[in-house]
Amino acid sequence: MNASLRISVSSLRAHKRRFAGTFLAVLLGVAFLAGTLVMGDTLRAGFDTMFGNATSGTDAVVRSADTITTPGESQGVRQPVDTGLVKRIEDTPGVAAAVPNIEGAGQLIGADGDPVGGAGPPTLAGNWIDDQKLNPYQLAEGRAPLKSGEVVVNRGTAERGDLKIGDTTTLRTPDSVKVTIVGLARFGGEDGMAQVTFTGMTQSDAEKYLTAKPGEAASIQVRAGPGISQQELVDALTPVLPKGIEAITGQESAAENTDMISGQFLSLFTTFLLVFSGVALLVATFSIHNTFAIVVAQRTRENALLRALGASRRQVTVSTLVEASAVAIVASAAGLAGGIGIAAGLQALFPAIGFPFPDGDLVIGGLSMLLPLVVGIVVCLGSALLPAVRAGRTAPLAALRETAVDHSGASRTRAVVGGGLGALAVAVTLTGVFVSPSLWLAGSGALLALAAFVVLGPVASTTAVRALGSPLDRLRGVTGGLARRNALRSPKRTAATASALMIGVAVVSLFTVFGASLKATMDQTVSRSFAGDVAVSTPSFGAGGSGLSPRLAGAIGERPEVDTAVGLGRGVAEVDGKGRALTVTDPAALERTFDLGTVQGSMRNLGTDGIAITGNEAEKQGLNTGDKAQLTFTDGKKETFTVRALYGQSELAGEYVITREAWAPHRTQDSDTLVAVSFKDGVSTADGKAAVEKVAAAYGNPEVQTRDEYAQSSAGGIDMMLTLVYALLALAVLIALLGIANTLTLAIHERTRELGLLRAVGQTRAQLRAMVRWESVLVAAFGTVGGLVLGGFLGWVLVKASDGASDSEFAFSLPPTQLALVALVGVAAGALAGLRPARRAARLDVLRAIASGG
Repeated sequence: MNASLRISVSSLRAHKRRFAGTFLAVLLGVAFLAGTLVMGDTLRAGFDTMFGNATSGTDAVVRSADTITTPGESQGVRQPVDTGLVKRIEDTPGVAAAVPNIEGAGQLIGADGDPVGGAGPPTLAGNWIDDQKLNPYQLAEGRAPLKSGEVVVNRGTAERGDLKIGDTTTLRTPDSVKVTIVGLARFGGEDGMAQVTFTGMTQSDAEKYLTAKPGEAASIQVRAGPGISQQELVDALTPVLPKGIEAITGQESAAENTDMISGQFLSLFTTFLLVFSGVALLVATFSIHNTFAIVVAQRTRENALLRALGASRRQVTVSTLVEASAVAIVASAAGLAGGIGIAAGLQALFPAIGFPFPDGDLVIGGLSMLLPLVVGIVVCLGSALLPAVRAGRTAPLAALRETAVDHSGASRTRAVVGGGLGALAVAVTLTGVFVSPSLWLAGSGALLALAAFVVLGPVASTTAVRALGSPLDRLRGVTGGLARRNALRSPKRTAATASALMIGVAVVSLFTVFGASLKATMDQTVSRSFAGDVAVSTPSFGAGGSGLSPRLAGAIGERPEVDTAVGLGRGVAEVDGKGRALTVTDPAALERTFDLGTVQGSMRNLGTDGIAITGNEAEKQGLNTGDKAQLTFTDGKKETFTVRALYGQSELAGEYVITREAWAPHRTQDSDTLVAVSFKDGVSTADGKAAVEKVAAAYGNPEVQTRDEYAQSSAGGIDMMLTLVYALLALAVLIALLGIANTLTLAIHERTRELGLLRAVGQTRAQLRAMVRWESVLVAAFGTVGGLVLGGFLGWVLVKASDGASDSEFAFSLPPTQLALVALVGVAAGALAGLRPARRAARLDVLRAIASGG
C-alpha cells in the first residue's frame, strides 16, 4: 500500500497538467451543487426569520376550518369568517385584542402607468390593522390610512413602481380605485416579502372592494393577555367558536405562511437548480472517465513494467484510485469554496433583479457542505473506477509492445447490448406514450434511450465521424483527412469525449422542443377555441395580478362596434365531493365567442341551478344531461345543480360552467381572467381594437390584443423559462468543452512523436493547428448531432406523454431555427475547445518530439 501511495504521489507531481480538466469539471459541478444548497438554506432561514418577526405579536388566528382545493392548486380556498365574531372573541377570558384581517387581490399601477408585480408572486391588498402587535407590517414612513382612498404600501413595491408618499395612483381590485399613498411599510424588518406587493386600506374600503359584502374577513387575528400562552388561548377560544370555524396558534399560522411562500417556492426553485447540478455532474462524469481512461492507456507500458517488477494487480489499481481520490478531494474542497462564493454572489445579485434576498449572513449548514463534498468524491472515484480496474489488468508483457490497437468501436458485445437497450427503450417509451399514457413509463424509456446512446456511441462513432468528416478531404485536403483519421483512431475515446457534449446538447434540445411545442399548443388552443377578434387580459402568471373587473365585459358590449363581449370569471366548489374550478360567465355569449365543439343540451338556459360540463369530465363523474350534481361552495352552502349541457372543448372555457347569477350568492372578491370580444360585420380589427382600448382605459388599462397577440403573450413565460434553462445549461456545456480540450491535450501528449514526424516531413505549424482544431470540431459535431437526435426524441416523448396523461391536447413542434442555432453553437464550441491544444501542439520542438517515446 505504501508503494502504491508513493507511486501515486510521484505520478501526480510529474503530470499535474493531465488532471487539470478533471479538477475543473469536479470543481464546477460541486460548486454549483453547494451554491444551490447554501442559497436554499439562506433563503429558507431568511424567510423563517422574516415571518417570525412579522407575526410575533399574533397569538392565535381564527378562520374557517375547511378548504376547497382544485386539481393543480396547492393552496385551498377558505370560507370568509363573520367579523361579528370579533366581539365574542374579545369577551373570551385571556384575550387582550382581536381584529379582522381582510385579504384580497390588489395591484398598484406604477408612476409609468404599468402595474407593479404580477409576475408570479401575489399582489395583495387588505385592511390596515391599527394594533401594531397584530399587524405583520410596520410603518416605516408616513402614517396609517384614516379615510377612504388613503393607503399604505410596502416600501419595496413603492420603489419598484417609483411611487412615494403623497402620490395618487390606481389600485386594481379589480375595479380601478383611485388611492393616495400616505405611508410606507416594512414586513418583518424587510422592505418586502420577496416580490409580493401589499396595499393597506381602511377597513371600510377593504370591505367595499375586497369582499362580497361588509362583515366578512379572511381571518381574525387575536392577541393574548399577560401570562396566557398561545395554546391556552386556542383552548379558550375553541368552545366559543361556531361550527366550521377553528382557532390555531400564531406559531402554526406563521409556519403555514412560511411554507406557503418560502417552502413551496424554494422547494421548486432549489429542485430546479439541483436538476441542473445533476446534469452538470453527469456531464463531468464522462469527462473524468475519459481523462483517466486516456491516462491509463498512456501508462500501459509503465503499468506493465510495474507488474513485471512484482507489483500486484491490486497495487496498480489502488495507485490509480489514489490519484483519483487526491484530485477528487482537492477539487471538491475547492468546489465548496466556489459554492459559497456563488451563493454570496447571488445574494448580491438578486436585489439587483428585483428579488430581495433576506438580510443576514449566509447559512452554511453541515449537510450543504457534506453532500456536495461526498457527491464530488463519489462521482470522481466512480468515473475513475473502470480505468483503474483496467490498469490493474495490464499484463507484464504489454511493456514489450510499442502501441496498442483500439478495436472498441467494433465490439460485437457492445453492439448487441446497445441494440437491446435501444429496443427496450423504444418499447417502454411507446408503451408510456400510446398504450398506457404515463410520464413515469415515458421517463423510464427516455433514461434507457440515454443509456443506449452511451453504449452505442463507440459503435456509431466510426460511421458518424466518417460521414461528418467526408467534406474535410475536399475542403482541407491532407490536413482535413488527417483530422478525420485521428478522430477515428479510438472510437471509444471519441464517443466518450462526445458523450459529455451530447448530454448537454440533448437537454438543451429537449427544452427547446418542449418549449416550442408548448407555444404551438397555446397557439393551437387559441386558434381552435377562441372565435373572437380581440382579447382583454392582464399579463400575469402564478398568483400575481388582480384580474379584470366583471363590469368591463358589459361596458365593452355597449360599444357600437362590438357584437359580443363575454367575461370569464373563476370560482371554486366541490362537485360531488371533489374540488373543481368553475368558469363563471354568460353561457350564451360564451357559445358565440368560443368554439365549444359539439354541444349536447343547451348552454342558453342554465339559469341559477344549471351547469355545463365537458364531455370528458362528465364521463369521469358518471354524469349526463339531466343528471343532478351537488355543489358545495366556499361559504359552506350546498346546492343541487342540473347538468343542462355537455360540450366538447375545455382549454379556455374550463371544464365546468355556471352563470354569474348562480355564482353571485357564493362569490368572494369577483374578477374576470379574460374578456373575449367579437366585432360586428364590417368593423376592422384596428377600429374595433381602438374602441375596446378606450373602454379598457377606465378599468385599469388592461392589455387589448388580437388573437395572434394573445396567443403569443400567453406563451411569454415559456421564453423566460427557456432563457433561464439555457443559462443554467451553459455550465454543463462548459464542462463538456473542458472534457474535449483535456482529451485533445492528452492525445497530443500521446502522439508527440507522430506530430514531430509530421512536422519533419513538411507539415507547417498552421496545418498542425488546423488538424487539431478540425479533430476537435469533428468530435463536437458527433456529440452535437447525437444530442440533437436524442433531445428531439426526448422532447417528442415528453410532449406525447403529457398529451396522453392530461385532458389537454398537446401539439408537437420542432423549431428548425432554434435547433440549427444549437447545432451551430455546439460545433463552434468544439472549435473553441481545440484552440489551446492546437497551440500547444504547434509549439512542440520537432527534434525533441521525434526523440520522445510518446
